Amino acid sequence: MSMRVRGTSTLPWWLFLVTGVAWLLISLIVLRFDVTSIAAVGALLGVILIMAGANEFAIMSIPGWRWLHAILGVLFIGGGIWAFIHPINAFYELAAILGFLLLLKGTLDIATAFMTREINDLWWLGLGVGILEILLAFWASQQFFAPRAALILLWVGFFAMFRGFTEIFLAFEVRRASKEVSTV
Repeated sequence: MSMRVRGTSTLPWWLFLVTGVAWLLISLIVLRFDVTSIAAVGALLGVILIMAGANEFAIMSIPGWRWLHAILGVLFIGGGIWAFIHPINAFYELAAILGFLLLLKGTLDIATAFMTREINDLWWLGLGVGILEILLAFWASQQFFAPRAALILLWVGFFAMFRGFTEIFLAFEVRRASKEVSTV
C-alpha cells in the first residue's frame, strides 16, 4: 500500500520501515567498533551522512517543512562527501561540533512532535527521542570526556539508532495515513 502525495508521487510506507531497520543495524555495527578503527569509522560516517541526506530528500515529498528537509539533505550529503575525502579529520572535526548538531536535531524533533500531536498518535515517541538527543548534546559538549574517538563512535551509533526509530515511526504514520485516504 502506498500514499499519494499531491497527486504525483507514491510513497510506499514499507520503504521507511526498511530504512529504519537499516539504520538500527548500522547502529549495532558502529557501537561495536573500538577506537583503533578511526579511519574506517570516518568513512562509515560519510556513508551514514549520505544516507541521511538521501533520506531527507525522500521525506521532502511529504507536505510540510520541505525547505528544512532540503537544507538538511544538502548539509548531510556535503558532510558525507567531505568525510570520504578526509576520514580521520572528519572523525575528529565532527566530534568538535557534535553537541550543536544533537541540540539542533533534538530541538527539531521536539518541535515536530508537538506540531503533529493532533494528527500523530505516536507524537510522544518523537518527543522522547528529541529529549534524549538534547541530553546527549549536553553530555557530548562537556570538557571532561577526553577520548574524542569514543565520543564520535557513540554519536554515530546513537545518531543511527535515533534515525532508525524515527524512520520506523514515520513508516507507521504513512501507513495509517494511507489507510485513512483509501477509506475516504
